[in-house]
Amino acid sequence: MTELLSQYGILIAALAAVGLFAGLVAGMFGIGGGSVIVPVLFFLFDGMGFGETAMHVAVSTSLATIILTSIRSVMAHQTHGAVDWNIIRTWAPWIMFGAVCGIGLSGIMSKQMLLGLFGSLLVLLSLQLIFGRPSWTLAPQMPGGAARAGLGTAVGTLSALMGIGGGTFGVTLMTLCSTPIHRAVATAAGWGVAIGLPGALAAILVGWGRDGLPPVSLGFVNLPAFALISAFTVLMAPVGAALAHRLDADRLRKLFGLLLAVVALRMVWQALGAG
Repeated sequence: MTELLSQYGILIAALAAVGLFAGLVAGMFGIGGGSVIVPVLFFLFDGMGFGETAMHVAVSTSLATIILTSIRSVMAHQTHGAVDWNIIRTWAPWIMFGAVCGIGLSGIMSKQMLLGLFGSLLVLLSLQLIFGRPSWTLAPQMPGGAARAGLGTAVGTLSALMGIGGGTFGVTLMTLCSTPIHRAVATAAGWGVAIGLPGALAAILVGWGRDGLPPVSLGFVNLPAFALISAFTVLMAPVGAALAHRLDADRLRKLFGLLLAVVALRMVWQALGAG
């Protein structure tokens, strides 16, 4: 009994810690706490013996946590008047469609494929954080029409496959389209609901009845992890958002990018080793 309590005590502490850090990161950088949540959940569930479904559960549970974090974060940014609601409204349908497509694809991918894809895309994200510049632009404004449909679907699909919010790809896309960095961070936070809600619902359906899931899972969404992480990310998201408007976060972004690069390479290595 003592060993069991100790094991679950460590698990609860780890989930609380990742929730606090993920909320802070999501609010400050607008990159989505999933870049932190997914690796931690994967290593936790894999270490507990649920290796075959660990990555699918990590991605899906992260998507579920994004819903509340995104709402809390965008509300905090709105107090600074930084949210562009027109971008959220016009892009959300395509992002939602892409999120459902992403979860559909993840359901037919193996653990190695999903782990390798996540790690590879996380390497690219870390490089963007380290070397990217908000001053880089490719277009004078956000595109419409077919370009909006294609890019929005791509953002939703890739975000759902990685279990991350819209900020990861959204901030980069918006800044490349001449959106000021603080407005891009604030607006991309709102894309999280368009990714997390349909993505989590699809993950429940796709994962329903699968063998080898961690205890108390609804499809691929693990309810205890969702509840604990959500509680702490919601607490920290407004703190991160407030800091984003007070600090020059350039150096912090680079340090965080280095951390993500190490985690990403570890996951790619494990995917190659598992194959």
